[in-house]
Amino acid sequence: MYRVVEIVETWEAGEGVRAFRFNGEFDFRAGQFVMVWLPGVGEKPFSLAWRDLIVVKRVGRFTSRLFELGEGDRLWIRGPYGRGFEARGEKVALVAGGIGIPPVYAFARQEKGNFKEVTLIYGARSRKEAVLLDIDEYVDEVVVTTDDGSLGRKGFPTEVLVERGGEFDWVYACGPEPLLREVLRVRNYRNVQVSAERYMKCGIGVCGSCSLGKYLVCRDGPVFDGLQLKGLI
Repeated sequence: MYRVVEIVETWEAGEGVRAFRFNGEFDFRAGQFVMVWLPGVGEKPFSLAWRDLIVVKRVGRFTSRLFELGEGDRLWIRGPYGRGFEARGEKVALVAGGIGIPPVYAFARQEKGNFKEVTLIYGARSRKEAVLLDIDEYVDEVVVTTDDGSLGRKGFPTEVLVERGGEFDWVYACGPEPLLREVLRVRNYRNVQVSAERYMKCGIGVCGSCSLGKYLVCRDGPVFDGLQLKGLI
């Protein structure tokens, strides 16, 4: 069942990235996703950044059409679906790469005050592509890396995790699969949750397009405990 909402605000969150705030709120767990439908264009999944917010990177026909919309235009949304993050640990690291920031942002905001200490380790290709929203309000420390060194330190988020991994009893990650694979390796698949990405068509575990080994990402994820993914990512 679709819920029709109107866009009330949209802004550039980074190079090729736009945020869309709408007039309806969704009860969700950080890490869950919604399916957004545009008549005549198609349907795509997006993680909720907040109850009334999605953050979108332009990558194809659907997102290009979405970028043309503004205040007063409508979106058809169903969900939320899937499994979100589960808060564990006291001193935790949130690791995000590129457009992997929305569910991490939502998790930091939902769990503010429930952890003893939260460090965000965020990586982007460059300053222009960095998407941090206002996450610094909800974490204790922000460490930024960029491939070209134009913001923060030059390098990758996993290099920071290697250096400081002993400080964290749990790690939560979202981003490109090479980043997730390295996070899982550094943590030896233990005390870590990651948000996996696969092509999702139905969003409810029927079509099988998002299979990941014995799992369906839309139904069994997108958030998985590290040990579930050993040998799969």
